[in-house]
Amino acid sequence: MKAVFPGSFDPITSGHMDVLTRASRIFDTVTVTVMHNARKQGRHLFTLDERLEILRKATGHLENVGVDSFGGLLVDYMAQEQKGIILRGLRAVSDYEYELQIAHLNRQIGEVETVFIMAATRWSFVSSSMVREIASYGGDIREMVPRASADALRLKYADVYDERERTMSPASPD
Repeated sequence: MKAVFPGSFDPITSGHMDVLTRASRIFDTVTVTVMHNARKQGRHLFTLDERLEILRKATGHLENVGVDSFGGLLVDYMAQEQKGIILRGLRAVSDYEYELQIAHLNRQIGEVETVFIMAATRWSFVSSSMVREIASYGGDIREMVPRASADALRLKYADVYDERERTMSPASPD
């Protein structure tokens, strides 16, 4: 059975990776699909190409996981690619209410089923937006994201990280 794990992945987090790794053991193939919307252009930290590259690096060790992108309705992508199941990760009950509405809509307009996988408890507080904010201040996000995301965030905020390291390093003796 084929599954699609859609999202913006700006960037992919350890919670996403937890859900994806577990799903890769359940489904024959899983395609991580960056859904992009031309009207939201410029609202992401990473460009579409950057997000795809981060995802390829982060998922390279998972043999049955592929990476793709699509600009349109998810149900249209599912039909076009002949994929069977939408995979969604949940962190908390608050995610479930929103995701349930979307699952019902996708079932109504595209006759596509959704499977939910709960992220491990240790990742229940981690979101891409929170990781981006912590990184924007030069904070340590290495455990919250796969190495590919951490490296990309470090590069994106290089000036902030460099300044933080200069001010946090003990002064060398004269």
